[in-house]
Amino acid sequence: MATAHLHAGILSVHFTLGEKLGGLVRDLDVPVSAITDLVVEPDGLSAARGIRAPGLAIPGLRKVGTWRGRRARSLVCVRRGQPALSVGLQGQRYDRLLVGLDNAQEYVDRVAGER
Repeated sequence: MATAHLHAGILSVHFTLGEKLGGLVRDLDVPVSAITDLVVEPDGLSAARGIRAPGLAIPGLRKVGTWRGRRARSLVCVRRGQPALSVGLQGQRYDRLLVGLDNAQEYVDRVAGER
């Protein structure tokens, strides 16, 4: 399960070894200044939109990897039954970050305090 940490104006997302191998993802550090919006998605699986390329998707259970849409690229790591933190980004490798976290609302509040 991915974890997130907020420290010194940087939102860091760390993935497990299985997520890194299955979804072909790497840990990511994003400055708070690059965040355009922050929302809690109650159902992270349905919030992942686009085509998986590359990554891992187990229907109804798990999504890990890069999801591409018409004009956006998202880094996704979600699982069934878990809320997700949806982070809009500007000037970064990804346009959106969607990470399943049990305490997603806590990160929304903390990032709002850092702005």
